[in-house]
Amino acid sequence: MSTAVAAPAAPRSPQWTRRLANPVVGVYAALVLLLIVGSVLVAAQGGVLLDQGGIVNILTRSTALGLVAIGQTMVILTGKLDLSVAYLVGLCSLVAAETMAGNPNMIVPAVLLTLAVAAGVGLINGLVVTKLKVNAFIATLGTALVIRGYLEHSYTGPAGDVPTVFQRLGYDRIGPVPVAALLMVGLAVLAWWFLGRTRAGYHIYAVGGDEEVARFSGIRTDRTVVLVHVLCAVAAGLAGLFLASRLGSGAPWVGADGGYDLESIAAVVLGGTILAGGRGGVAGTIGGVLILATLDTIFDDLGMNSFFKDVVRGAVLIVAVALYARRRRSHR
Repeated sequence: MSTAVAAPAAPRSPQWTRRLANPVVGVYAALVLLLIVGSVLVAAQGGVLLDQGGIVNILTRSTALGLVAIGQTMVILTGKLDLSVAYLVGLCSLVAAETMAGNPNMIVPAVLLTLAVAAGVGLINGLVVTKLKVNAFIATLGTALVIRGYLEHSYTGPAGDVPTVFQRLGYDRIGPVPVAALLMVGLAVLAWWFLGRTRAGYHIYAVGGDEEVARFSGIRTDRTVVLVHVLCAVAAGLAGLFLASRLGSGAPWVGADGGYDLESIAAVVLGGTILAGGRGGVAGTIGGVLILATLDTIFDDLGMNSFFKDVVRGAVLIVAVALYARRRRSHR
């Protein structure tokens, strides 16, 4: 008569490794490591990465991308993408600057009109995806091409005039911290609360986890998808307002030149949000944004060429995705 021998329990990994396996902890640990390595490399060339100028540079670079990436996070959590944000940023900067026309009294109407235009574009994206059943990648790419066509036909360069008082949004600081960066962090906190503490936020995660199950559970999935596209577009509109304040005018290609469509997706993925939807959050996204901004600052301080920059950024993104995929497999 044989007796069954219980298999030995698998050894548990140390607590610190389990914490690092958390995407949010991992992305900020990677950010700290990057700052240390970057400081050493820049110091070797006689510079300082984290002096006041360096901190201002990193945070300023983070602001516009962070605003767009916060909105992109919500879309990706539902398993969708928004590729229209880059050209929408440029369009919104023009709407704001041309409406203001150098008149401080027009700042509030310009801001409201800009956000309304952005929300309208997001609404169109959401309706095309939900009512016409067009894949979000194709739908938002189509919107991007429509906006690009309008910009190419209507503008040959910067237009409009942003009054000096509004330009302070892009340049005022509290110590080494730009005011606009604080506003970006405030939006991130609001998005974190919205996703984690509201019924609509729960619906976003549910739709990303399994849209069919969410529908059978009574969630109005189409409404949720439309909502995230509108929120993403409004976040892009805020980025357009910020860039208009930095430039003093609207610029048709400011969003496309900044690569905010693919850059925002990269930041979201670096932050641990899964492209398939249902898992992730804004806290990791901000860490991903800071990593990308820090890399750019280090590259500029070291005088690296653009080709090498793209190679390193691409390698960082691939490694991050590979690590997250390995972590998910190990937890099944």
